[in-house]
Amino acid sequence: MARRLLRSGHELTVWNRTLAKAEPLRAEGAKVSPSANEAARQTEILITMLADDHAVESAVLHSGGAIESLPRGATHISMSTISVVFSKALAEEHRKRGHHYLSAPVFGRPDAAEAGKLFIAAAGEKDVLERCRPVLEAMGQRVFVIGDRPEMANVVKLSGNFLITAVIESLSEAIALVRKYGIDPHEYVEFLTNTLFAAPIYKTYGGLIADAQHEKAGFALRLGLKDIRLAMLAAESVEAPLPFASVVRDHMLTAIARGFGQHDWSVLGRLAAENAGLR
Repeated sequence: MARRLLRSGHELTVWNRTLAKAEPLRAEGAKVSPSANEAARQTEILITMLADDHAVESAVLHSGGAIESLPRGATHISMSTISVVFSKALAEEHRKRGHHYLSAPVFGRPDAAEAGKLFIAAAGEKDVLERCRPVLEAMGQRVFVIGDRPEMANVVKLSGNFLITAVIESLSEAIALVRKYGIDPHEYVEFLTNTLFAAPIYKTYGGLIADAQHEKAGFALRLGLKDIRLAMLAAESVEAPLPFASVVRDHMLTAIARGFGQHDWSVLGRLAAENAGLR
């Protein structure tokens, strides 16, 4: 995402909690900052892309965090997958300090980010969002405006990730079933994705499950479990049942207990296969 911004001509200062991970961007024109606080100084737009609520809170709100040096009138764009409650809290903290705040979580795996093919769900004040649109469009193939309250984008992201896990789980079970009858999983996925299920999500995860390629994580199972939990919390707060989310959560916990927490979340396919007595 940072590279897409650099290639679009934006001046960029980068910071990572593991500083060595930011260094390669120096040669591509970015300034590398030693701290979040320093990175936010004299900037117009602060973008955070971090793992969870705790990571964003630590980088932005804690002592020495970015919010202390972010100038009045600047905008924080949170692109992380965070809870609805925390998104509301961030918006309030920035309001108190004269900042603007947008939520703009993304859909797409690392290869999509590198190619600038992310889909971005954005929400916040309309005029602020329009000012920031060129920055968002540099990172994604399309920006969807969800509404004027930042947390609305977080609800869309969490519900979308719930749907992805539902696809992974159902694909895992279906592929285990056909394998038990001696049907080649690759031929099965080829059939599915060229008929009624010709969607990127089925092609991507159907292929990963059929190939049993789970070690290299495009999105780690532990993060997937975090997202399911956040989706369930968001649903509970408005009394909207998500019964299938409970099934997926329990299967994720089972896979993590078997040592697969850092694998790609398509490792649910391996769990389904093992539960069916398959190798």
